[in-house]
Amino acid sequence: MRPEFWLKAKRQLARNDPVLARIIRAYPRISLERRGEPFYTLARSIVGQQISVKAAQSIWNRVAALAPDMQPAQIIGLPARKRRLKATGLSDRKVEYIVDLAKHFAGGTIHPHRWPEMGDEEVIEELVQVRGIGRWTAEMFLMFNLLRPDVFPVGDLGLQKAVHLHYYNDERIPLDKLREHGETWRPYRSVATWYLWRSLDPVPVEY
Repeated sequence: MRPEFWLKAKRQLARNDPVLARIIRAYPRISLERRGEPFYTLARSIVGQQISVKAAQSIWNRVAALAPDMQPAQIIGLPARKRRLKATGLSDRKVEYIVDLAKHFAGGTIHPHRWPEMGDEEVIEELVQVRGIGRWTAEMFLMFNLLRPDVFPVGDLGLQKAVHLHYYNDERIPLDKLREHGETWRPYRSVATWYLWRSLDPVPVEY
């Protein structure tokens, strides 16, 4: 189900930005959608860090086969846990990160029930306390799980590439200038980012 703000955001962005208007028209029947429960979303984001979309999907399929319900207790209770998770293609560090994430959820040291009422930066601050979750992963969570409308992940290479391509003749710009450019898309920077990703890859990425 698409977010409630989606249609309003599309209209506003298309009205104010001819480049986005063209991209939005090219993808009329797809939208950002919520991807599973919080643990599922965060675990999948960890798997996808610093590897291609295709590689991430392949590894995730094997991880999900080990824990079909993708619940923290399944990961923690997995027999020969480290060996079997590593056999999916995960690095040693990502195995540690996913197990640590499961322990945080199981131990109640992070508070998913509070996130809907917390601001974006408050959620990010809590999430980055977990090993393996940096700002980018927390931002993907805000976008794909909490469906926050105004996330702008300036560190995302796909977003950078799309902005350089469509607005600056494929020339790189400093992150400060990228942030400044993104101000024109408030309060729907998540939506602008999502469509810019589509301009590079028509198939929506799952996190």
